Amino acid sequence: MPQHIASELVASIAQVHVTVGQRVEAGQEVVLLESMKMEIPLLAEQAGTVVEVHVSPGDVVQEGDVVVVVDERPGAGR
Repeated sequence: MPQHIASELVASIAQVHVTVGQRVEAGQEVVLLESMKMEIPLLAEQAGTVVEVHVSPGDVVQEGDVVVVVDERPGAGR
């Protein structure tokens, strides 16, 4: 089942560390948020393949906005 990684708060996107088709491991940082001069990493909860990236650096996201989708199924994203 795909994992939807969402913003936990209103923030700007400081960095995007992944691209579609990239393999990620559980605990790997996929996006770095910035809010009120604090940096908040968003991590993959499971290993898998990035199938969607919905943000770019400088974008502003709201709490609950999906930023990256990771699919754990072999061959996902191809």
